[in-house]
Amino acid sequence: MPAQQHSDPFEDRVATELRDAGGQFDADPHALTTAGLARGRRLRLRRRAAVVGGAASLALVGVGGALLLPGGGTDPDPSSVASKPSASTTVPPVSGQELISTLKEQLGYGKFSQETGRGTADSPYAWLVWDDGDGGSVVSVNLERVEPGSENARQWTECPDKTFVPYDRCTTGRLDNGSVLKILQGYEYPDKREPTKMWTADLVTPTGQHVSVTEWNAEAEKGSPVTREEPPLDAAELKKLVTAPAWLKAVDAIPRDKRTATPAAPQETAATDIRKTLVDVLPDGLTPVSRGGDESGWGYVVVDDGEGRSLVEINVQPNMGDLLGESLFEGAEEVGDGTVLVTRVDAGDKDVPGAVRWTVDTVRINGLRVVVSALNAGGPHDAPSRDKPALTMEQLKKIALSSAWGPSREESQTGQKNSDQG
Repeated sequence: MPAQQHSDPFEDRVATELRDAGGQFDADPHALTTAGLARGRRLRLRRRAAVVGGAASLALVGVGGALLLPGGGTDPDPSSVASKPSASTTVPPVSGQELISTLKEQLGYGKFSQETGRGTADSPYAWLVWDDGDGGSVVSVNLERVEPGSENARQWTECPDKTFVPYDRCTTGRLDNGSVLKILQGYEYPDKREPTKMWTADLVTPTGQHVSVTEWNAEAEKGSPVTREEPPLDAAELKKLVTAPAWLKAVDAIPRDKRTATPAAPQETAATDIRKTLVDVLPDGLTPVSRGGDESGWGYVVVDDGEGRSLVEINVQPNMGDLLGESLFEGAEEVGDGTVLVTRVDAGDKDVPGAVRWTVDTVRINGLRVVVSALNAGGPHDAPSRDKPALTMEQLKKIALSSAWGPSREESQTGQKNSDQG
């Protein structure tokens, strides 16, 4: 996740991803539901992701189980999840009440309450509390259109990086008609400080229809006691609900100017380059256990020196010279070539007891900002595995000041002089 101009570059990136911000769900249910749908989901999150991702952008990791599709991963009725209206077809709008009615019809039985929805004229969704006889639970459906083949579409159907988004199970795969389905069984709070579970199903069709179903084992997303051990719909039932043809017809009714526009996907090499470079500049004696990153200039590696795992994160951002006038760099030291540097010590972002994080934040004369941080745990939500991070502050400084992230002032001037002479 890129560090914003006035923010901590290592704050929760899965928002987004998966809404770790506290608060009672008592205002606008749609605002919070779609906040989770923004994976910043910035997706984004970011995005950005994610939330997360992430999701912000959430790195793709291995699928945590067999694909939850009948018949070995095939869809018995491909036409049921492929709506392809012609360009000349005008699809009538669908009201919020109609979406609520569709959701109730799909669930089929039980008691419904606290219903709310919004029609296809503006960010359509349906949200309600459903009691199937075993306890009330929130079930919501959100609809949008994404650009087929875009980074946004890809992120919706990737399992998030477990380093930042803990979950019990995630499966993703392609249906016979080309649609991609992801089912994620996770938690409202990634640190599991409350037993609220959040399970989601995301369907993205080849034409860019995106249907997202979310369910909880409580009558509110946050601040409400759980009513049952798990949300009411299992993986097969989530698949059936998210692939219902009525949702795809509603997506087609979204006005063209309301359909989510997404920029072209960035170069695929960016994330690989930053995490590879981070590993290359690590001190000797550290064994990389896992790594990840995204195209925004953010990357991480989890290292182990034999005394416990330690998460190391980095953000590399151009054109950040205006930060030098902000309080973020008050009292910064100059390191000789016009680069300014500050160090920080805190307990991380997640209020984990015993967490220790060391950060080195630098801005070079050409505006390049490099921020590197190390934690005394293998992930932001993990319990500490050691007393201190695996890297010292001096080692973090060396990484942040490395020419591997970009030329120094002298190198930039030399290159400019050679260019002028040429």
